Amino acid sequence: MSTTRALFIRDFLIARSYRLAVVLDLILGVLNLLVYYFISQTFGDPAPSDLGGAPSYFAFAGVGIAMTTVINAASAAVSGRVRQEQLTGTLEATLTQPVSSSGLAAGMSGLPFLAAAVRAAAYLLLGALILDLDFPQADWGGAVAVLAISGIALSSLGILSAALVMVVKRGDVVVSLGVFALGLFSGSVFPISVLPGWLQPIAEVMPTRFSFDGLRDALFGSGDWSGDVAVLCLFAVVLLPPALWAFAAALRAAKRGGSIAEY
Repeated sequence: MSTTRALFIRDFLIARSYRLAVVLDLILGVLNLLVYYFISQTFGDPAPSDLGGAPSYFAFAGVGIAMTTVINAASAAVSGRVRQEQLTGTLEATLTQPVSSSGLAAGMSGLPFLAAAVRAAAYLLLGALILDLDFPQADWGGAVAVLAISGIALSSLGILSAALVMVVKRGDVVVSLGVFALGLFSGSVFPISVLPGWLQPIAEVMPTRFSFDGLRDALFGSGDWSGDVAVLCLFAVVLLPPALWAFAAALRAAKRGGSIAEY
């Protein structure tokens, strides 16, 4: 925990020194919300039955954008931090310290995930205040539970991606493509019912699909979010141990090959 806390504080101090970037990131997220708001105003809303209980397409997409922010942080944050440390030359110095691979993974992903959760909440709040996004039946405790367990379950993908970056260096490109596909095909901004028939069964079993469905169930009162949380817990139990093993193996291989500082 001391390693995780130290890395969290370090990343926070670095991020705090770039205040303009934080503000611009929030503005970009709001502009993204506006795009889907105007799309919904232009073309009207599809049948509510296709929107998982959301009262409008904008409500459906707005929640999807908020969850996508958390998914991106959980599944790409560790690899992004590893890549950044390779480029700045600090990864080798960090690994000379008595840190475990699991502590390193947790510490590097801590601040990005917390920041993403705050941004997701800000997007939903701004959507409610200025864009008529309404949650009359919201279960906020359920929403927090879905966001938290989604971050834990999907962090396994982030840890695996970090292992890939350690081995092939430019694996961040593959990671970005994979994260984009996860969001696109599991119901982030359109229902999976509009996908080609052969692709729908694949989308149904993606872990991110349960994140999107669970958050919408919690916010719109359209279903039992606890079932989605249970499935995400199962994903976490199954995926986290091999992900941590792969990350530790990648670190050992990089140390043996003397390639930690290479990028």
